[in-house]
Amino acid sequence: MKLRLMAAMLPLLFAAPAVADDPVPSAKDYPAPPAGWKVARTAWGDPDLRGMWPVDYLAATPRERPPEIGNRTEWTEAEYKARFGEAEQRAGLEAAQDKVGILGMGHWREDGFPLWQTSMVTEPANGRYPALTEQGRRAKAAVHDSWNTEVFDSLSDFGNWDRCLTRGLPASLLPGAYNMGIRVMQSPGLVVIAIEMVHETRFIYLDGRDPPPADVTQYLGYSRGHWDGDTLVIETTNFTPGMSNGVTPNSAQMKLTERITPTGPNQMRYEAWVEDPVMLTAPYKIDMPWKRNSNYEFFEYACHEGNVQVRGYITSTSPRFAKLREEQWAKQGEKPSDEEAGPGGAP
Repeated sequence: MKLRLMAAMLPLLFAAPAVADDPVPSAKDYPAPPAGWKVARTAWGDPDLRGMWPVDYLAATPRERPPEIGNRTEWTEAEYKARFGEAEQRAGLEAAQDKVGILGMGHWREDGFPLWQTSMVTEPANGRYPALTEQGRRAKAAVHDSWNTEVFDSLSDFGNWDRCLTRGLPASLLPGAYNMGIRVMQSPGLVVIAIEMVHETRFIYLDGRDPPPADVTQYLGYSRGHWDGDTLVIETTNFTPGMSNGVTPNSAQMKLTERITPTGPNQMRYEAWVEDPVMLTAPYKIDMPWKRNSNYEFFEYACHEGNVQVRGYITSTSPRFAKLREEQWAKQGEKPSDEEAGPGGAP
């Protein structure tokens, strides 16, 4: 009986947010604060988290831990030196491409340098995403986007990011290729997190309100928070299904629990537990440092300049569209103009 009870409690223990003294994945990523440092307070007395916290410098740290590393959360000296050298080469790619007149990925990617911690996923203990449920596997296989699709026939062939809707959560707070700015703003009873990619904004209410009814959903969910000492604890529910839980499209039952803790005058610890029992066989945790960069600026995220990209993908790749256009031109007895035909004269 006791064994069965312990087994039933394991998922609850696994999903529970860590307490304040939970060790960081690598102490080398968290320099000691100055002697006598205390968390700054706002004029109304809350811990002051305001500022620019871009995650561009985290892009060289893998989300999932390489399988051969096992449960080790920190690189060895030799491993870190090798990874840092690779990051230095990538950092010099822009200048190298300039010398030979190439406009390549060196001008686009913002990879930064690696952390000492071996992955951003820290739970399960192997640092890898949990297995998907059967429904999760079906949902992932059904996703069409510009990463896995070459022929675009309708809007359903484009992902949410392709359509400039959202990257979902927690993906929107994780490093990408560029536009990785995060800005935290505060007022009494409210914390706001603005995200540079897609220019999404999260409102985190601190007034103890209840969440809305389950059928009221948002792309980034509905967030409510409270203070646990100097730590901001955020619980987010009411996600619109079909966005992203970081691994597969999320269900309406997804829940995100986050903890943001100041660890120094210019650094915070960000932790996020993702639960989605419909899509994932277990929860997982993201754990990473945020560094303040007051010089960072948000720039326009012109995702669909001129609002022509989606149409252009369809008109240039869809056999169905090409056939319809050919039939239309045949009926009219006219040769299509260059504008109607598309690039290279192809419909």
